[in-house]
Amino acid sequence: MSPLDSRPTPEEFNIPVVGRIYLNGEMVDPREARVSVFDRGFVFGDGIYEVIPAFGGRAFRVSQHLDRLAASLAAVDLADPLTRVEWTGAFDRLLAQEHGVDQYIYLQVTRGVAPRDHSYPVNARPTVVAYAQRLVSVPDSVLEDGVDAVTADDIRWSRCDIKTVSLLANVVLRQYANERGAVEAILLRDGHVTEGAASNIFIVNEGVLLTPPKGRHILPGITRDLVLELAARHGLPHAEAQITDAALRGADEVWMTSSTKEIVPIRRVDGLRVGGGKARPVFARMLELYRRYKEDCRAGRAG
Repeated sequence: MSPLDSRPTPEEFNIPVVGRIYLNGEMVDPREARVSVFDRGFVFGDGIYEVIPAFGGRAFRVSQHLDRLAASLAAVDLADPLTRVEWTGAFDRLLAQEHGVDQYIYLQVTRGVAPRDHSYPVNARPTVVAYAQRLVSVPDSVLEDGVDAVTADDIRWSRCDIKTVSLLANVVLRQYANERGAVEAILLRDGHVTEGAASNIFIVNEGVLLTPPKGRHILPGITRDLVLELAARHGLPHAEAQITDAALRGADEVWMTSSTKEIVPIRRVDGLRVGGGKARPVFARMLELYRRYKEDCRAGRAG
């Protein structure tokens, strides 16, 4: 048996891929999927990705995710390879493979195969990959107790608003957190919170919900935006504002948000109890509102 024949399969890596994957317009068995070693996504990290949850077979806030995909592609001069109709058609095909199970879609667009040269290639064909995985909800016990986070210097580049596959700095920062018994690193740049290694960050101070404003140093999170929408719709005091390191440490509540983890409270930052370990009334209200919205999506009453 050659080394190629003995390569690990998705099952051996315990990757719960649901059915076939979408690769350049075809539905392919994941064990047979192939991407060239000369693909610029592999050589340079020259690509863009998205992660879209789906409930009841319906992609969650799909228009907002595709808007962000389009913005990221445009920011690196990479043409969107599919129309909106083609994207949603691909998502429907992926999600239909396991009906009734909460899933999320991972999609990636790279600049394609070309000779190794830092300059953009001429006439390269983008590589498009998408697949569905089962979405495992955060246990209620974790939502009740919260998780630990540590702070770290934001060592990433200056265009964090682009959802690029070049995530090595994020990987290093998340590992830094894991090695300290935490699940997330809250990133600080010039004494201010930007975001987490793989999340957006919220705090509550005297009943007001705060999150850093959009800009080049944070990813415009889809769940982040939904939290702000729900706060506005239901009269919860909120604002987009700079959060200092001191404000983070003195906050009554701290949360992190992402498409797959949704909204999770942080109980300790750098080993210190957030809010002195008191109740999180604003989090409890937002979780209720978010779950109601998600059920509306599952029933087809919201997008």
